[in-house]
Amino acid sequence: MTFPDRVISGAVHYFRVHPDLWADRLARVAAMGLNTVETYVAWNFHSPAPGTYDFTGWRDLPRFVELAGEQGLQVLLRPGPYVCAEWDLGGLPAWLLRDPGLRLRCCDPAFLAAVDDYLDRLLPLVVPLQATRGGPVVAVQVENEYGSFGDDADYLRHVRDGLVGRGIDVPLFTSDGPGPDHLASGTLPGTLATVNFGSRVAEAFGELERFRPGEPKMCMELWHGWFDHWGEQHHTRDPGEAAAVLEEILAAGGSVNLYMAHGGTSFGLWSGANLEAGHQPTVTSYDYDAPVGEAGEITEKFHAFRTVIGRYAHLPEREPPALPPRLAPQTLPVERWAPFGAASAAWGDAVHGPAPRWMEEVGSGRGLVLYRGSVLVPPDGGRLVLEDLADRAHVFADDRLVGVVDPAEAAAGIELAPRPDGAPTRLELLVENRGRVNFGPGLGRDRKGVGAVRLGNRFVHGWQTVPIELDADGFTDAVAFGGEPAGEPAPTYAGVTVHVDAPADGFLALPGWGRGFVWLGGFLLGRYDEAGPQRTLYAPAPLWRAGANEVVVLEMAHVGERVELRDVSDLG
Repeated sequence: MTFPDRVISGAVHYFRVHPDLWADRLARVAAMGLNTVETYVAWNFHSPAPGTYDFTGWRDLPRFVELAGEQGLQVLLRPGPYVCAEWDLGGLPAWLLRDPGLRLRCCDPAFLAAVDDYLDRLLPLVVPLQATRGGPVVAVQVENEYGSFGDDADYLRHVRDGLVGRGIDVPLFTSDGPGPDHLASGTLPGTLATVNFGSRVAEAFGELERFRPGEPKMCMELWHGWFDHWGEQHHTRDPGEAAAVLEEILAAGGSVNLYMAHGGTSFGLWSGANLEAGHQPTVTSYDYDAPVGEAGEITEKFHAFRTVIGRYAHLPEREPPALPPRLAPQTLPVERWAPFGAASAAWGDAVHGPAPRWMEEVGSGRGLVLYRGSVLVPPDGGRLVLEDLADRAHVFADDRLVGVVDPAEAAAGIELAPRPDGAPTRLELLVENRGRVNFGPGLGRDRKGVGAVRLGNRFVHGWQTVPIELDADGFTDAVAFGGEPAGEPAPTYAGVTVHVDAPADGFLALPGWGRGFVWLGGFLLGRYDEAGPQRTLYAPAPLWRAGANEVVVLEMAHVGERVELRDVSDLG
């Protein structure tokens, strides 16, 4: 079987779309004129712990692929093991970081053993879905943009051979930036090379032609939009300009995969981060300025792309589904409050040791981690230093908040005064993981939590490390709410009840609040941050129920007075 002649594809990540909406989103991108859909497979989405895998419900990859086939779409499958995707640790499981000696994305024996186990679990589900077996999967990718990371050709061969040896017999491909060094380091002989870019089509395809003369030309990621970081600008791209690049690709006889066709949402704590101008966490929304918006909107870019595609391929006669209904706006004053410790029943078991433990060592590695210890502060005071903090810490001394620090501030230290009675000062360090780096040389180097604690030059020993997994099932059930504000500085829980007549799409906003997390009916929608640009969190219809719906907020900075339910999104 050879690679399809003309692929007009678009990316839709099953892990960023509620499974009840998979069919709707696939119908929308098919109506744009695509003949193929592409998805990554996020290893960490399926494997919360070593040897544990889940391919059911939201994680039912075969069902997503089958639904694509029912829409008449071929499927390009990109199983990694690394996927980037602005997803936590680029899709690699955080439990890999428990071994400080393990090296990612190379021929480290421990890493290869984990990759092999992943492929052993995944590929029996994929093999029957291949086009060679009558299924929709027409091609499978080997690793992802490896030429931007390393040059271990033996590792790439190991992944390729692992795919083939486990029954993958559709064409294989790689994808990389179009630079000659990227292509040289990220490709394999006998495997189709594709390139990723957002403009300068002739230059990119020219580089690919020089590297692989006469091979099919495919842009595996046409970056017609972009993602956002907290505290930075919201990215959009002119639809006409983006459509012109698409037209240039198709006019040159090339194939294309729109990245993204529908971006969706990085619900919960799955957003990744970059490490170019310090730690840059990615927002919850993955709208990506895609032709099908985060909530299924049919955009101007959709119509521009459809017009271009219609000049090079037969367009389906069907129209995209109508926009799903929206909930009516409401303003909801906070009804219930609770201090941070009110959810302690949902915290993990404390791990005792002489030094703080990394978050990845004591649980899922997502959410928060609480360190408890004590230190004897001398009569002239001392400076408390947190080494290798990742990413932000609330520091409490004898139950009093003495600082909220980032890594630079933590390294500079917080001045502590001695207790009047001369006793040791009780310390609590609440550390927030804001997302692991998903691209570049920082990948795997930002284990979360605190590496060590010092008072001046003296290390502080004797710690309890408590994992607080905010996305665990039933987490908010443990919050013991009262009726009045907690009267304490954040972190603080707040609760409101939203009454709706029938489930529909909505957007939650928190004007006047600082930053934190929002749950709907016990499901963690994601993060919010007054730094923007994202101002609303998408709450899709399947998460609502007719009648009363509980919204829980964990505010980490300063509380507001109300929560707003809106009928339009605000991404900045």
